[in-house]
Amino acid sequence: MKKLFLFVVILLLGNVVVMAQDSKVSWNVKAGINLSNWTGGETDGTDAKIGFKVGGGMEYAFDKTWSLQPSLFFTTKGTKETLIPENLTVNQVYLELPVNVQARVPVSDNLNMLFAAGPYFGYGIAGKTSYGNVKDDTFGDKGLGLKRFDAGLGFGVSFEISQIILGLDGQLGLTKLGDGDAPKNINFGLSVGYKF
Repeated sequence: MKKLFLFVVILLLGNVVVMAQDSKVSWNVKAGINLSNWTGGETDGTDAKIGFKVGGGMEYAFDKTWSLQPSLFFTTKGTKETLIPENLTVNQVYLELPVNVQARVPVSDNLNMLFAAGPYFGYGIAGKTSYGNVKDDTFGDKGLGLKRFDAGLGFGVSFEISQIILGLDGQLGLTKLGDGDAPKNINFGLSVGYKF
């Protein structure tokens, strides 16, 4: 999975370089907060955890309405469980690649409403799990042992005010975080960005 993820990133970055020379391309930077949790599997007693995301992307406009927007984010997800005395907290840090198709609806001269949907791919690059006074790795063979690869569907709505972007988005994980009856990621976020 790691080689596949790296291949997809390199392929998309190559396409970005080619498309960057086109006048239909614009760039953006974004930052925001996440509210993430686990769903499915054995998730009774888990609570949402606040995290963040930061990154940027490009937008290739097919016409005035439709565009393709691949991005690259550094994002944090996870969950916490406070029903047990040791207060379990799981921190997952991903390098994430969402690829959205967007529909732009003009509202006024300097205001557009954007609707976006598409797949996302993530790779766990860091994370610590704390259980009482014990801290261990979230991903890998040791510690909690979550799988590093994550993928799912993303969707969102945002307002483009001149060059400022205000967005609300969600992600539904489709890959299990482990073997057997393991949970999947679910995430909602608010972001602000700048388009140039």
